[in-house]
Amino acid sequence: MSIEKINARNQFKGKISNIILGDVVSEVDVSTPAGIVTSVITTRSVKDLDLKIGTEVVALVKATEVSLAKLL
Repeated sequence: MSIEKINARNQFKGKISNIILGDVVSEVDVSTPAGIVTSVITTRSVKDLDLKIGTEVVALVKATEVSLAKLL
C-alpha cells in the first residue's frame, strides 16, 4: 500500500536513530533536520513495519493540544 495524500501537516522525514523495545510498547527515535522526534508505538508495529536503525521514515504528528511552559 502507498499513500498519495494525508491530512497531517506536521511531517518530519528522517532516519531511525534508536529503538527501545518493550514487551508491549516501544520507543522509536527519528533523527530529522528539525531534531529528534520520539514515537511510542506498539512493539508489534515495530516488527510489522520491520523498523530498524537507519530505516527511512516519515514521522506524522497529529495533535489536538499543544502545551507550553514559560522559560525563566
